[in-house]
Amino acid sequence: MVSNGRSSDPPAGAGVRRARGTMRLGALAQQEIKARLLEGVYTAGQKLSVEDLSAEFEVSRQPIMEALRVLSADGLVTIIPQVGCRVASYGAQEVRDFFALFAGMEGAVAALAATRRTDPGLRALNEISARIGALVDEADPVERAHVYRIRNREFHAQIHAMADSAIIADLSQRMWDLSDFLINTAELTQPLHSVAHRHLDHESIRRALQAKDGELARRTMEEHIMANVVEPR
Repeated sequence: MVSNGRSSDPPAGAGVRRARGTMRLGALAQQEIKARLLEGVYTAGQKLSVEDLSAEFEVSRQPIMEALRVLSADGLVTIIPQVGCRVASYGAQEVRDFFALFAGMEGAVAALAATRRTDPGLRALNEISARIGALVDEADPVERAHVYRIRNREFHAQIHAMADSAIIADLSQRMWDLSDFLINTAELTQPLHSVAHRHLDHESIRRALQAKDGELARRTMEEHIMANVVEPR
């Protein structure tokens, strides 16, 4: 989940035009702009022009404005009345506070998953972890970072599924979006380690879940999340 400037993406706005008849234009614009925010295509504080985005996606201003309002509510962009919209920017203390809160929440989820996990759920987690492990051999660092972000979300989503709590899953979605965003836009004390390091973290969490050790699962998950902002020893 490191910042990248992918150059092999399809033409901007292509997804909007392809699916124009199946989804509301605002939702489609929101989806594509959000993906860019989460992958660090835009930088913190960068101005987002409604006019430019409207032209790029070949839609009117209204769907773009609607998309930006939703992303503002998620904490990903900041709308300043009479001024415009910019990519959200957070201070170092705010980032540390967020990850401390996020680590506590994800640790609690992992502890629940350890007590409620099923064999089929664990097998699904094992398969996702194996796919992440295979990324270590991916030579292209941009592609590796991109695919890791997606697989990482799958890994943690499976742990949420194992915790079997719908309300927690709903609360977690926004926090995971903000986590990806901060990792790719904020000046963290220690950015993400290599995929190999993150995979080792995942394997430690997976083993704790397999052993049904709730306290170990909590601790390893909290350490995994806090590695985003704390330098390794």
